[in-house]
Amino acid sequence: MRTDALQNRERLIDVARQALEIEPPPTMAAVARAAGVGQGTLYRHFPTWDDLVLAVHRTDVGELVDMVPELLETHSPRDALRIWLGRLAEYGRIKKGLGSAIHSAMHEQLAGEGYAPVVGAIDALLDAGKADGLYRADVTGEELLLLVGFLWRLDLTEGRDERSARMLDVVLAGLVR
Repeated sequence: MRTDALQNRERLIDVARQALEIEPPPTMAAVARAAGVGQGTLYRHFPTWDDLVLAVHRTDVGELVDMVPELLETHSPRDALRIWLGRLAEYGRIKKGLGSAIHSAMHEQLAGEGYAPVVGAIDALLDAGKADGLYRADVTGEELLLLVGFLWRLDLTEGRDERSARMLDVVLAGLVR
């Protein structure tokens, strides 16, 4: 893909990501305008709204998964896991508003595509802590994902970040050997 086409695609995904936080989401034409491209450019990259939403989801999950090695390189396993789970929670809160933007079949596809990579990322973070003797050996990434699912259910109110941090501390304390 040409550099300008790649930049247009990335800009469209960034604008759509922000648009998905708005209820109801804007039209495709509004996304194109906000990204500073023509509708033809938008439709060449994303023929349908579903294609655009899937691209945002794939990009976001990819970024979440791809950050694991750097976190483990620059932080202790405990801090890396905490930081990553915080990012996962933020992603979940943002995507909570997708309800009107997607239909149930697409929701299943999004969940299916993102589930295994996210569980794999959590397993990698847990394995680093297990190797250091920090975490219990019997906890899996899937179990931890189920436990922290509450974080993206928190309302977007004042004090949410502090509450989320306290709740995450409780979950992470249960991992310690």
